[in-house]
Amino acid sequence: MKVLTVIGARPQFIKAATVSNKIRKNNNTEILVHTGQHYDNNMSDIFFEELGIPKPDYNLSIGSSNHGHQTGSMMIALEEIYLKEKPDMVLVYGDTNSTLAGALCASKLLIPVSHVEAGLRSFNKAMPEEQNRILTDHISDLLFVPTLTAENNLKAENITKGVYNTGDVMYDAINLFKERAKKMSNIVEKLDLAPESYILSTIHRAENTNSIERLTSIIGALSNCNEKIILPLHPRTKKFIQEYNLPIGQNVTIIDPVGYLEMISLENNSKKILTDSGGVQKEAYFLKKPCITMRDETEWVETVNNGWNTIVGSDSNKILDAIANFNPTGNPPSAFGEGNTSEIITNIIQKYIG
Repeated sequence: MKVLTVIGARPQFIKAATVSNKIRKNNNTEILVHTGQHYDNNMSDIFFEELGIPKPDYNLSIGSSNHGHQTGSMMIALEEIYLKEKPDMVLVYGDTNSTLAGALCASKLLIPVSHVEAGLRSFNKAMPEEQNRILTDHISDLLFVPTLTAENNLKAENITKGVYNTGDVMYDAINLFKERAKKMSNIVEKLDLAPESYILSTIHRAENTNSIERLTSIIGALSNCNEKIILPLHPRTKKFIQEYNLPIGQNVTIIDPVGYLEMISLENNSKKILTDSGGVQKEAYFLKKPCITMRDETEWVETVNNGWNTIVGSDSNKILDAIANFNPTGNPPSAFGEGNTSEIITNIIQKYIG
């Protein structure tokens, strides 16, 4: 079995760490292609090093640009690789431009496509991620959904063939790397933080960073709350904060983007998590941390329905109220599989290829 895996962004590196490990353990061949969508060390290289992901066979070094140019450049480069490597299956993750480019290029060459994290819907087609995931799902041959909600979303679009409810590979990753993070990461000590003395925040979605109104409201809420905020700052967010000349409160500690093990450590020791990231929402859920989501909707409705995530958009008052008063108790119900998703996915691909 020869699988070609396309990855390009931080969440995909984490997911691939678990699945690639299973593919290669079964004496199969995996060709790993890194598009270069996330390309600096803190957003890319460090993840390969600390998660033990094999060095990519190809690094396209596409970098950031407008959506059409970036996606088109990826497809041009991927087509040459597909024709050379002749894989039995192309494997893509999530909802980035790398996902769509990898799937669309394979589909046009009649190479079967597997989509990990299929079926997610925010029902907001203004989001590039929503466009990417819908298009990828409709041209995929194997669709690995993480939840029953995702499966039902596909049914509503008349996609039923090749759909498998496998659970979530991110749950596999948390289980695999949580203990390693405790042993290998000293970021909490380095920042002189006591456990549960701070709120961890991340901001990177285009809907928040590209809008001066939304980003001003979010930064204002963070700067005016009565909590210590730790903010690993995405390069795009940093650029817009500077461009909009937004003042940052003294309670907000800005740090550079961190690796996965450091991120888990910061999450695990936080009091609450304030984010617009889909992956971080789930990590908060797995680690039993209250999550405040600064978006108008979420694909991970289970985290909200089960009481551990609240949607506040970019409204300062709602953000401040949630920081002060959102305090779920007990344990989050299991909603994302049993932690063996990577093995299930690998077995299904192997059976499909034959």
